[in-house]
Amino acid sequence: MAETIVTRNNFIEEVEKSDLPVLADFYADWCAPCQMILPVISEIAEEYAGSLKVVRINVDEEPELTGSFGISSIPALMYIKKGQLIGSHIGYISKTELEKKIKEWE
Repeated sequence: MAETIVTRNNFIEEVEKSDLPVLADFYADWCAPCQMILPVISEIAEEYAGSLKVVRINVDEEPELTGSFGISSIPALMYIKKGQLIGSHIGYISKTELEKKIKEWE
């Protein structure tokens, strides 16, 4: 799996200081739509390796990070560039639609 698991302990290093834009997937193991989107996230992580960093953040294990982004629904995708939130999407999204959003956010 090409995604990086992010916690409050490595968030600054993996996300805020990343040279690459970051797609952060906020999820929970019990969330059916989160499980549905996981293959899409994995494909994006593999296909965009080197130009986009994909990270996953478990909302149950990281409530402080989840709260800092104001997330109240999952799955939640956050696009972060140079430590700044550029765009977001809540809920399931197809790979084609996610790729369109990534291009818009760049």
